[in-house]
Amino acid sequence: MTTNEQIPPDTKDWTWVLSQQCPDCGHTAVDVAGPDVGATLREATPRWVAALQRPDARDRPEPTTWSTLEYGAHVRDGIRIFGARLDLMLTQDDPLFDNWDQDATALEDRYDLQDPSVVADELAEAARATADRFDSVADDQWERPGRRSNGSRFTVLTLGQYFLHDVVHHLHDVRA
Repeated sequence: MTTNEQIPPDTKDWTWVLSQQCPDCGHTAVDVAGPDVGATLREATPRWVAALQRPDARDRPEPTTWSTLEYGAHVRDGIRIFGARLDLMLTQDDPLFDNWDQDATALEDRYDLQDPSVVADELAEAARATADRFDSVADDQWERPGRRSNGSRFTVLTLGQYFLHDVVHHLHDVRA
């Protein structure tokens, strides 16, 4: 089922995943230690690449549920954004992150029309770069702070844990 029907915006504040296991995907963000963020991202990447290579990657399971392609493009962009946020946290004191409207980005960038193989390659490259950046975090940098535009506060550690939940959760969404 391929359609470009608009998806209702996700208005949940997902920061709760930093305090409890996700009942949908089973991931427990706080179980990932800082030094393991990069490795965990690397472990998830081949599953994303394989999912994006499926013949039905463009098909939505329901008109108001993203396709694997759309989820993959979202995850790719999230990896890039969180990599940039990590850089800000490591180079600035308590930075305020620019807002990212993921739903507007999906529409503006036409996630539904992108090439799944290109998205797979771009996701893999973004994951490699962001994983490498997390691997470079020094022991005394894991508690450096940063803030989201809605006021949510993160440390480098909780940013990595929060971000990984998105990567893993959407693998669950696409059954990969």
